[in-house]
Amino acid sequence: MTGSGDGYDYVIVGAGPAGCVLANRLSADGDEVLLLEAGEPDEQREISIPVAFSDLFQSDVDWNYHTEPQSELDDRELYWPRGKTLGGSSSINAMIYVRGQSADYDRWAELGNEGWGYEDVLPYFKRAEDNARGPSASHGVGGPRHVDDIRSPNELSEAFVKAGQAVGLSHNEDFNAGDQEGVGFYQVTQEDGRRHSAADAYLKPVLDRPNLTAVTGARVTRIRFDGQTAVGVEYARDDGDGSPATVDASEEVICAAGAINSPQLLMLSGVGPADHLERHDIDVVADRPGVGRNLQDHLQVGVNYECEKPISLADADSLLNLAKFFLLKRGPLTSNVAEAGGFATVTDDADRPEIQFHFGPSYFVEHGFDNPDGHGFSLGALRLRPDSRGRITLRSADPFDEPAIDPQYLTEGDDLEVLLEGLKLVREILRAEPFDEYRGEEVLPGSDVQSDEALIEYIRETAETLYHPVGTCKMGDDELAVVDDRLRVRGVEGLRVVDASVMPTITSGNTDAPTTMIAERAADLVRTDG
Repeated sequence: MTGSGDGYDYVIVGAGPAGCVLANRLSADGDEVLLLEAGEPDEQREISIPVAFSDLFQSDVDWNYHTEPQSELDDRELYWPRGKTLGGSSSINAMIYVRGQSADYDRWAELGNEGWGYEDVLPYFKRAEDNARGPSASHGVGGPRHVDDIRSPNELSEAFVKAGQAVGLSHNEDFNAGDQEGVGFYQVTQEDGRRHSAADAYLKPVLDRPNLTAVTGARVTRIRFDGQTAVGVEYARDDGDGSPATVDASEEVICAAGAINSPQLLMLSGVGPADHLERHDIDVVADRPGVGRNLQDHLQVGVNYECEKPISLADADSLLNLAKFFLLKRGPLTSNVAEAGGFATVTDDADRPEIQFHFGPSYFVEHGFDNPDGHGFSLGALRLRPDSRGRITLRSADPFDEPAIDPQYLTEGDDLEVLLEGLKLVREILRAEPFDEYRGEEVLPGSDVQSDEALIEYIRETAETLYHPVGTCKMGDDELAVVDDRLRVRGVEGLRVVDASVMPTITSGNTDAPTTMIAERAADLVRTDG
């Protein structure tokens, strides 16, 4: 596949969670499917070891993006990790399996997206899932993606769950069974104590299909159009001579490159805000002003404490723990770090949780890059449904230039006020009696930071992404909608977007499971429309 003339029914751009699902489902009926991934194969050992996920940040399997300076966060340029390998971000994330709230999806339907209400999408969540707890009204078994309980929970995580109850939060055994409120342990996308990425679940088991071709090191630089119909793509190979390769798609090109790369690729190909494209001398195929707009993300702020007992994950990679992992498939190396968490309301008029917690039996400072020495634990809070909206724009017409990422954190509504209340609740939980035997000094923000003004400054100085960008090619029927409710790009033919970028509003929690669901439903839509 080095030149023009190669033809497939479907060309899928990006082998993240959505791309892996689509490659599996669309090749099952005999269609010729090509999956193109810019990154290399997922062969790094740390990918399979859950506790090592942050070791993958700023590595060869990370796009290593940074935002524009954020005016409400002391003009900091925030680091955004995104997976650049088979499995995409499901190969470098913390593996938390959270679907969100039913109201999230009912809201999508209210915005004009038929078939995306919670009762519509629940079967796709269940179809994707092989839940270790067995089948139920909420969960499925036998699906490609294994979902398991934390195998070797840390006693600090147990203390968090008890502390949450001590301050009045309920105990929740299953955040995906309808009611999100409360604290408990997360389920994770693991199998036998190892990461179970979208590539493990959907792609690798079917790579022997003769009608499925997956190519790594293939950076798609442009979607090719004949008039306003997508007919294929152009891409560059890492191991090539620099000349572009082209491939044809007789049915559809499906962009599954994620909330950053999908809008970038559409704009590079002439689909986007006409004035913006013209400024970069890009021929306009379709004037879609919403491409790159509507960017939403979860911003988290955390509290870190010293631990008085040597029981945190600081020694997770000891020889004994390595033996436990490789021989018994248990021990601290199976930890996803954010073992426990929960959801809570923090304002009087809230009718559903506004805040999500992530607890780790470890320090977690600046994505783990700046952790203090020794034993510690951390608890972070994020606002689930922020009002703030940002955008992705092009820096140039060069496909190898990173796009400009401007989430515009804390610029709208009461995002800051809700996050402040979440931070106060974090402190209350960590000061509760179940932590008394473990709690040392508060490392961050520190005992001298007490007033609302000081806490707000702490938020501005330290808050970071929790890795959930969505919304930049949103579905809907308004003027900023990029795709319709069948995920077809408006204004052109033969092109869909299937990934987290199509979410009109962000889901209430981690976004891996919702993205997988979107792709499962999209596969049915593609087959029905084909």
